[in-house]
Amino acid sequence: MWEGSCLCGEIRYTLAQSPASLMMCHCQKCRKASGTAFAVNGLVRRIDMTWQAGEALVTRFESSPGVFRVFCSRCGSPLYSERPTADPEHVRLRIGSLDTPIETRPQAHIFVGSMAEWDRIEDDLPQFNERPPA
Repeated sequence: MWEGSCLCGEIRYTLAQSPASLMMCHCQKCRKASGTAFAVNGLVRRIDMTWQAGEALVTRFESSPGVFRVFCSRCGSPLYSERPTADPEHVRLRIGSLDTPIETRPQAHIFVGSMAEWDRIEDDLPQFNERPPA
């Protein structure tokens, strides 16, 4: 069981499975949502995520057509993004919201074609200008 929460601690969740397919996303929307160079996201089956507290504080924002960013309405912590029409079974968890350590490591950098001009990638992970093919 993996546990996570928002910054203020009012929202708490558990995961029945560890997040998979960790990617470092450098797109402008992830940068804006996280306030930094990239967001580390992992694929989670929606049925594996259970709210333990604070579900009423969960807020959704449609950042582009069909893509919703989900965050705490009290402290603003990003929790996950979702594409309910395109992929109703999964969410893309913001790994920084996890409280339980995970052994999974990021597999690639995505949307490097739009990364911040001041950012540098200094590892040997694969890089994709956009989202890689499934």
